[in-house]
Amino acid sequence: MKNQVHLPIPAIRALRKVGKDISDARRRRYITAQLMAERAGISKATLGKIEKGDPTTSMGAYASILFVLGMTNRLDDLVDAVHDLTGRQLMDEKLPKRVRLPNNKKKENNHEL
Repeated sequence: MKNQVHLPIPAIRALRKVGKDISDARRRRYITAQLMAERAGISKATLGKIEKGDPTTSMGAYASILFVLGMTNRLDDLVDAVHDLTGRQLMDEKLPKRVRLPNNKKKENNHEL
């Protein structure tokens, strides 16, 4: 029985684009599907699923493909905090308006002056 994954439409579109981009990158390098699958250590069927944007394909298979293409550096930035605008906004909302030293720290700092 086939695994069914229900994803939001934007996620489906993104996976399809990634799959097409991988297919394009492979063909630009004149690498056959069979050779790509062998180099990545996956089956030709799995490569086909990746290139179609199938959401049931493992992240490890994508990582292997990107390694073969020389593009693993792109994985590092996938969820990098630099690109996490929402997360940073949520953290900024929790920043205190003022920062005060606890009373015992104030006394220690006054003695040092």
